[in-house]
Amino acid sequence: MNTSETLADLVAAEDVLLFVNAAITATGQREFRSDAVGQQLSLDFLHAYVLVNYRRVYASSLALDINDHNAARIVLGLLETAGEASAEERRTEGRLIAARLALLPPQRVYRLFGEVRRAGINNRRTRAIMRDWLAARPDLGHDAVKYRGGVKTAARHIHLRCPEGAGPLAEVGAFLFRPGRLPRYEHRLLDAWRRAHYEQGAVAELPFTVAGGFAARHGMKREVFLKRAAPRMTRLERLRTHSVTQRPEIDLTAMPLTRLALYVLSLPFEQRAARRTELTGALRTAARRAAGGHSGSWGRVHAVLDDSFSSSGSGQKLRRPLAVALAGHHLLEALAAPGTYRGLWISGRGDALLVRPWGPTPLGMRVLDALEPGPGGAAPDRLVIVSDGWDNAPAGLAGEVLRVWRKRLDPGRRTAVVHVNPVYDADGFDVRRLTAGVPTAGIRDAEDLPALVEIARFAEGRTGAAELHAYLDRRVALFLGEKETVS
Repeated sequence: MNTSETLADLVAAEDVLLFVNAAITATGQREFRSDAVGQQLSLDFLHAYVLVNYRRVYASSLALDINDHNAARIVLGLLETAGEASAEERRTEGRLIAARLALLPPQRVYRLFGEVRRAGINNRRTRAIMRDWLAARPDLGHDAVKYRGGVKTAARHIHLRCPEGAGPLAEVGAFLFRPGRLPRYEHRLLDAWRRAHYEQGAVAELPFTVAGGFAARHGMKREVFLKRAAPRMTRLERLRTHSVTQRPEIDLTAMPLTRLALYVLSLPFEQRAARRTELTGALRTAARRAAGGHSGSWGRVHAVLDDSFSSSGSGQKLRRPLAVALAGHHLLEALAAPGTYRGLWISGRGDALLVRPWGPTPLGMRVLDALEPGPGGAAPDRLVIVSDGWDNAPAGLAGEVLRVWRKRLDPGRRTAVVHVNPVYDADGFDVRRLTAGVPTAGIRDAEDLPALVEIARFAEGRTGAAELHAYLDRRVALFLGEKETVS
């Protein structure tokens, strides 16, 4: 292979990694150092660029741990430009789209279907994808009540046949397009919605988001409404209303790790301290569950965790970077060999449960501390840095420390160093890096960390497009194989 081909492969690999990092971290929302408009413009460019130049990669990204916002955008982009794909590409894309839609929250899918309708995408393939997804819904009557506008839009777009007469689909059709025609519904929720217009007792039978409007119409007190609605709330709805109900019935040990970390950080310090045993136990349980078969397999692990002021995030992503660091702290403890983990917070705080966003970002000093030998005098097998990469006290020290460490002190790479960054840098079209010699990967949920460490190795520049495409092909095969097994 000549030099120009090698450079082209490296450029292609870098372009792919740029997009993957963005698709994992960016949501088009405001970040600490960039506004929503800048985020959206940056993300728009990347989606358009990769769709045109690397369509295969663009579709394959649906099999990766990207966030729901970008998964929906990829689906829309593939459907909009289906005419530019070959027959084989369309077949593969159709399977990937169907598999990804099955994983997305239903409200996100209905919102996507609305965008499909507004974009005028109405070919037979698109209608078949939408029809199959609707047919796979466990209870379309429930969806019709909770996501009425979305179901109605999708049904119109695919010309869903809702015959008159008896049967679940007939009732859904009457509910959506002929309201008031039937005196009662056989479907429990459809009939509860009908009765809730004049019967206060029916309000508690409805999904929480729908019941709220009826409760206000009937003049129900907020506390009474929440008490009656509690049995029908989702876990997230219970978390959002915990300050009102005071004693929500929440099983913390069943919560996803990053979501649990966000909940912990939302509590005042006094509550965190008073519930230390409960909260720490829940975080460790969630971390062990997220680690799975990787538990204890990473050897000696040291971590640098960013709790500087910028980890407060933004109004739209409040404390998200800090939550990823807190969740990552417990996950890395579970991944490390027993008794070898060492987590260093940038602020110097030693109590992980009481961390808060505060102060500058002296990453370099903490990296120096983390590279020191741990218990037994041994250097760490892995150094993981969880930070937005804005090393500013002094600026650039972390990158210089890591460069000298890799070049002079550890050229044999005995210590694997990886930087995971939860914040998308709109100006750089990527997550901010510390130095060229250290692989960096974007991260949104801490539980994805083991998979992201594998992706990060492609960022070192020692592998090209062929290896990256082989990795993507393996992830696609696994993703589609799992979905086929489940179905």
